Amino acid sequence: MGFVQLADGELNYQLDGPEDAPVLVLSNSLGTDLHMWDIQIEAFTKYFRVLRFDTRGHGKSLVTEGPYSIEQLGQDVLALLDALHIDRAHFCGLSMGGLIGQWLGIHAGERLRRLVVCNTAARIGTPEVWNPRIEMVLRDGAAAMVALRDASIARWFTADFAEAHPDQTKLITDMLAATNPEGYAANCAAVRDADFREQLASIKVPTLVIAGSEDAVTPPSGGHFIQEHVKGAEYAEFYAAHLSNVQAGAAFSDRVLEFLLAR
Repeated sequence: MGFVQLADGELNYQLDGPEDAPVLVLSNSLGTDLHMWDIQIEAFTKYFRVLRFDTRGHGKSLVTEGPYSIEQLGQDVLALLDALHIDRAHFCGLSMGGLIGQWLGIHAGERLRRLVVCNTAARIGTPEVWNPRIEMVLRDGAAAMVALRDASIARWFTADFAEAHPDQTKLITDMLAATNPEGYAANCAAVRDADFREQLASIKVPTLVIAGSEDAVTPPSGGHFIQEHVKGAEYAEFYAAHLSNVQAGAAFSDRVLEFLLAR
């Protein structure tokens, strides 16, 4: 664990794996923290120096006044890489992390080696979806975060997985209840306002798109759209809801490694 000092606060990060290995950055989803990737670390650190961080407004990172933007969150990633003297890295982001990955691919492709975007879309939801959630969280605070945690189980995992793995499900969804309400609402606004549908063609780095067949939040159609608009992009789909890295586990890790290690 460590902290990088940004202009307006500290960004929490963690490095694992061999110091001389290529760097792989992992970016969390809305309402989770860097530990959402715990299940991948053993596999990924065999080949990479894995850099995880808590997105602004999450975990132990800074919470500043919102709303945020995906550009702002992408700039945080670049500041983190600069502070750690990392010129180029692989990047893997899920949901909101996938939006950050798209922004980096569009605006800072020279900093990326390969890009993996998971359970995401060029545009996620509409203001009609996001605005009531933002209002509820800002009004009800911690109580709203608990309510969102309870509702997230069905969105983040299929019913059979949640029933078979209650401890794992609770570990992940408890991250949502622990998220700072102001930080969560500010990030909801960032997701609400992001729309990369007209910019995807400018992504030139090798890209893998991963989707969950049962994902109601970001259905496979959104993943297909990205694949069709990023030249040469690959596509993979797993039986999973929104958090495919957790539900698909080893199969997810293996597919990401196959892509990142390809010659």
